[in-house]
Amino acid sequence: MALPTAYLTSTKNLEDMLNAIQNAQAPERFTIKFLESLEFKSSSDRLIIGVLKALGFLDDAGAPTPLYYKFLDQTESRRVLAEAIRMAYDDLFRINKKANEFSQTEVRNKLKTLTEGQKGDRVLTAMTNTFVALCALADWTQPIKPAEPEKREQPKVLPGPASPTSDSKSGPMKPLSLGQLAYNIQIMLPVSRDQAVYDALFRALKEHLLT
Repeated sequence: MALPTAYLTSTKNLEDMLNAIQNAQAPERFTIKFLESLEFKSSSDRLIIGVLKALGFLDDAGAPTPLYYKFLDQTESRRVLAEAIRMAYDDLFRINKKANEFSQTEVRNKLKTLTEGQKGDRVLTAMTNTFVALCALADWTQPIKPAEPEKREQPKVLPGPASPTSDSKSGPMKPLSLGQLAYNIQIMLPVSRDQAVYDALFRALKEHLLT
């Protein structure tokens, strides 16, 4: 995320402006006219609109965002402000998770590095003062909530068709070819002491049944 280039040239009214925003009805568009209705009419006060956009409280058109409405809850406003600062100044917090505890000098030096020396001393000082003043009004005691991993529903595995060659109860079955039949033949043999009688019976079985 790009480092915010919006800043205040004077931070003396910052806390009063944020308090006034909380106590006022949210506008459809946060304009200079709305700011003047809150009794902040100087040209330096108008720069708060750019800062609010950088914090994510207003969209590019100046309309309040969900974060703006969360900020209106005075029991949560300081925590919400800390959340907005972390997001807006993400580059600073990547250097140090406790960038809000940096001294003025440390913030200025880090901003000079992050902007690659493209900002003059006056602008760097204003950016530094704005960041430090915002941090002083935020509640940093609440731990950062880690992003929850997206929950993905596991695909349901449907049972496949039962295998014709297996049976969970009786064990594996041997495949049968079409047309194959099994016979169970019982023969009552006559009682005889003549071996020739039995020989004749078995020859007949072989001839008529086993061929």
